[in-house]
Amino acid sequence: MTTDSAQSSVRPMRADARRNYERLLGVARTAFAEHGTDASLEDIARRAGVGIGTLYRHFPNRHALMSAIFEDAVDELLARSRELLDDPQPCGALVAWLRDIITHAGEYRGLSRALMSVSYNDSSAPSGSALSRCSVPMREAGGALLARAQTAGSVRSDVTIGDLLQLTNAIALAAEETPSDPELADRLLTLTLQGLAPRCG
Repeated sequence: MTTDSAQSSVRPMRADARRNYERLLGVARTAFAEHGTDASLEDIARRAGVGIGTLYRHFPNRHALMSAIFEDAVDELLARSRELLDDPQPCGALVAWLRDIITHAGEYRGLSRALMSVSYNDSSAPSGSALSRCSVPMREAGGALLARAQTAGSVRSDVTIGDLLQLTNAIALAAEETPSDPELADRLLTLTLQGLAPRCG
């Protein structure tokens, strides 16, 4: 699923290319955390000590760079969803996973929009990109948790995982834009669940 893996499947990276790749990722994480995902790619390359051409050889566009950085968050969310499948409270497990999405989205300014792309195949994400490919496993993971909650009678049967992911990520985006209210995301999630899952405890 990862950009790195996709590159490795074509040919192994030379040691110097691997160093450049890791250095670019490290600098980009810092830049995105400080300035959001609109941070200058030219500045990222300069701070990493490489030319912009080197950055583009590893990451042909901004979505590819975002994917490589955010894939760790996606992998953690997928692992968390598998753990929650054994939770004795299906609806509580679903809510916990949705809250995890919001938490991860708050790590970088702009990540909410990226996760929204992951969640419902935003047309701005290039077809076949690593970011776009994350959509299927995310929807499958959330869908499994939702199905358990619906089988338990806690969530309305007409709710889809697409509904929940779009709403959850919209909440994350609202919270990102209102940093002065740290409780906003939880309040909005609670209000949303009261409509979609009135018996979700």
